[in-house]
Amino acid sequence: MSQRVCISLDAMGGDHGPTTVVPGAAIARERHPEMTFLMFGDEAILAPLVAAEPRLKGAVEIRHTTVSIAMDDKPSQAVRSGRGKSSMWRAIQAVKDGEADAAVSAGNTGALMAMSKICLKTLAGIERPAIACLWPTVRGESVVLDVGATIGTDAEHLVEMAVMGAAMARIVFDIDRPTVGLLNVGTEEMKGNEAVKEAARTLRETDLPNLAYHGFVEGNDLGKGTVDVVVTEGFTGNIALKTAEGTAKQIGSYLRAAMSRTLSAKIGYFFARHAFKALREKMNPSRANGGVFLGLEGIVIKSHGSEDAHGFAAAVDLAHDMARHDLMRTIRDMLDLTPATASS
Repeated sequence: MSQRVCISLDAMGGDHGPTTVVPGAAIARERHPEMTFLMFGDEAILAPLVAAEPRLKGAVEIRHTTVSIAMDDKPSQAVRSGRGKSSMWRAIQAVKDGEADAAVSAGNTGALMAMSKICLKTLAGIERPAIACLWPTVRGESVVLDVGATIGTDAEHLVEMAVMGAAMARIVFDIDRPTVGLLNVGTEEMKGNEAVKEAARTLRETDLPNLAYHGFVEGNDLGKGTVDVVVTEGFTGNIALKTAEGTAKQIGSYLRAAMSRTLSAKIGYFFARHAFKALREKMNPSRANGGVFLGLEGIVIKSHGSEDAHGFAAAVDLAHDMARHDLMRTIRDMLDLTPATASS
């Protein structure tokens, strides 16, 4: 693909809407000057915000929409009210029509997934998409999926996710053969349910050239960074994600309380406050903002709805990298090498 990357933005999505999306886009464009945007939303609100951002000069085309999806809308309700006309749908539609290379939204996750599946469809051989996120580890970061797209799974879906997660890891981490582990209740081969054990057998026996199957990993391996890609089903993955986010906040609260008990602790905290802040942010998976919807005929990135402009910019950065390095081609090439019994 060419150097130019165009990102379509659901400018009305999220807790803060345009007041986060526009400055977030500006921050991201400062890092990627070749990037342009299609912004979908209320032009009366967007135009002055865009005009006030010199970093976006000549880089934004506003597409006016009057319908936006609320954060608490049910997916079915969102599709009925917003299909074809909401800022979220039209941002996705721009990817389908080839006008944009990727779409980013901070809006309702369920609605975004439902609209993406209807508008873009899933890749050939992929029954269900997955949401992948970047997870902080002591080694750096890992790709973890699925963190909430679907509940329940079978062996074929686990293998598909292993392949798609490895494709993402190849781009993000710039490694030819990412290591992949299946999240399980133990590392022994006899442990786990039948779906996990069958997926393990397929990955072990197939020995795919573009991923290295490590074996089973446990919950404590997530933070260790034992593998580049951790695969699990959406129920477990979402609980793990929310637990890690809560633990990061809990530790931050403990530190603040401990450092305010005595005068000497307060003085110590004053000098070490930046280190404590960095620790808290490092431990929180949400800091690497942006969940990648894998398995669709197009690139869609979900930003956390409560993120500030810098957080939204991180999601735009991720969209840029996925598009710039042709995630779709990488996934298709790897799926082509996967046995039909595992990818059909």
